[in-house]
Amino acid sequence: MIHSKIAGIGFYVPEKVVTNQDLMKVMDTSDEWIQERSGIKERRYGKKGVETPTTMAAAATKVACERAGIATEEIDFIIFATLSPDYYFPGCGVLLQRELGITHKEMGALDIRNQCSGFVYALSVADQFIKAGMYKNVLVVGSEMHSMGLDFTTRGRNVAVLFGDGAGAVILQPTTEEGKGILTTHLHSDGTHAEELALISPGSHGGYHLGAEQFGFPDVEYGEIFVYENLLENKTYYPNMNGQLVFKTAVTKFPEVIMEALNKTGYTPADIDMLIPHQANLRIAQFVQKTLRLPDEKVYNNIMKYGNTTAASIPIALCEAWEAGKIKEGDLVCLAAFGSGFTWGSVLIRW
Repeated sequence: MIHSKIAGIGFYVPEKVVTNQDLMKVMDTSDEWIQERSGIKERRYGKKGVETPTTMAAAATKVACERAGIATEEIDFIIFATLSPDYYFPGCGVLLQRELGITHKEMGALDIRNQCSGFVYALSVADQFIKAGMYKNVLVVGSEMHSMGLDFTTRGRNVAVLFGDGAGAVILQPTTEEGKGILTTHLHSDGTHAEELALISPGSHGGYHLGAEQFGFPDVEYGEIFVYENLLENKTYYPNMNGQLVFKTAVTKFPEVIMEALNKTGYTPADIDMLIPHQANLRIAQFVQKTLRLPDEKVYNNIMKYGNTTAASIPIALCEAWEAGKIKEGDLVCLAAFGSGFTWGSVLIRW
């Protein structure tokens, strides 16, 4: 029976380090306030006009390919997860194909917009392609450049201080080795509170979900919905978040979806060698760790250095943990994420 395994992994983060003290210069916040609520000390920001989600993904991909022992030309399919694409359309998958110089292959490229859960969703999709025998080398990428779209004023501080830029990539390949590779994946969603963690405009909603009156759309026959005159004034092009609701829901769904993967495969939390949670908030990760009764050495967090890189956070953390020797051959590794939508999921891997 064919399973899928991670044959190579790589990550990239921009050189520019932005500390909490740096953000204190442009908004009313403090290092103590940020660390107490999120655990974040610093994050990375890309160079404007030089780095993009696509260029960062390309850098991470080249490392992953080298470690997998393949050339970029051997990639069969691209799955690109991001909430901060270079363009509204086309998606980053085709841009990455071009950046890697492999457009001559005319392979498929799929873009996934599941925000913080994007990499977990992408890995699950790639797993199905591999198990079906459709592809041999699937590139799965999570890449984000939040710094280009945050509100760096006191008004936007609750969100802006949390996010950073970066990319992670893996090459997924088939294996027939019993009990090796991805053992199970589990994906969930509940759109009840979709607007509680969202970027509302630009968009084609026309106020349907929240009521048109608050947006100030002009009374014209055609257009003026996606982008309109009052957009700059009402600031709905910045992300908003109901932090309390997100935290409350995440600390429930994280353990549930992890236990779902363990129950499916007959394991217990004690069997986990390494848990890589999506780096949304250190307090959430610590709560999940306590719930599952996992020791510190079995949970990897790097949000302190990079902030929340949404779809990129799991592959970045996974790669760092592997590079540090914290993930070894035969280890049971669990990936779990929760984010906007709300969407959440888990992946259980025998490394």
